Amino acid sequence: MPLRSFALPTRGGQRRADGTLETDPHGGFHYEFSNEFYALWLDPTMTYSCAYFAQGDETLEQAQMAKVDLAFRKVGLRRGHRLLDIGCGWGAAAERAAAVYGASAVGLTLSGHQHEIALRRRRSELDLDYRVEGWETYREPCDRIVSFGAFEHFTVANYPAFFARCRELMPADGRLLLQTITVGKPSRSFELLRFAYFLYTELFQRGELPRPEQVIGPAREAGLELLHAETMRLHYVRTIEMWLERLHARKEEAIGATNQEVFDKFVRYLEGSARYHRGGETNIYQFLFGVA
Repeated sequence: MPLRSFALPTRGGQRRADGTLETDPHGGFHYEFSNEFYALWLDPTMTYSCAYFAQGDETLEQAQMAKVDLAFRKVGLRRGHRLLDIGCGWGAAAERAAAVYGASAVGLTLSGHQHEIALRRRRSELDLDYRVEGWETYREPCDRIVSFGAFEHFTVANYPAFFARCRELMPADGRLLLQTITVGKPSRSFELLRFAYFLYTELFQRGELPRPEQVIGPAREAGLELLHAETMRLHYVRTIEMWLERLHARKEEAIGATNQEVFDKFVRYLEGSARYHRGGETNIYQFLFGVA
């Protein structure tokens, strides 16, 4: 039968009565390798999600900021808005929202290492706040919500609660931009299942790749309307290829910052991700939702 979603038992968190996971440090396991390791192969903004190559000849940094700008245009971010960035990573998107768009921004991460860098790069003149916190406990109103590459870690069982929380936080004209990897074309590939098992046991420790319908359905039930969906699949292939090139070029330093085993796992992860996105068995979308 075709693959419906990739799910494995979660680790590093306990279920609450409502089915959501307790926020704890293990949720950010993949991001707890040294900041120095990631700095070797990410772009200078430390943006760790699919970039957007509108022209095709952009540098990785230019393409990452183009992705952020694309998302902000879709949600209509403007001066005076309060933006929530769920899974803000090292803080580049939230910083751009404040510095370029004049918004106030809050970035949430579960990684202490990411939070450390985000705080270090924060400029005092910007209305910008970074927190080690999950969406489960965040309660402050916001006008716009974005999330780049965090949704993969939530698991399908938590989607209704996630979208309900987003709807609760936003006003009647609120917008949510969700960039996330999904299952692609129907597949019977055992190799793909084995690759997913490797990802969620060796690197991420929590997560699930849904079908696109499994994203849209719970959002609709929570009172959010799908306004636009755009595949970023080939942009992600290019992003990963650039990451791999940079990682191999700094191999000895990367091993020194972690170890040979970690280096090998990341190469396997990136090569496999590029392969399955290139072939269409996995996909990545920007989903834009509005309050229904």
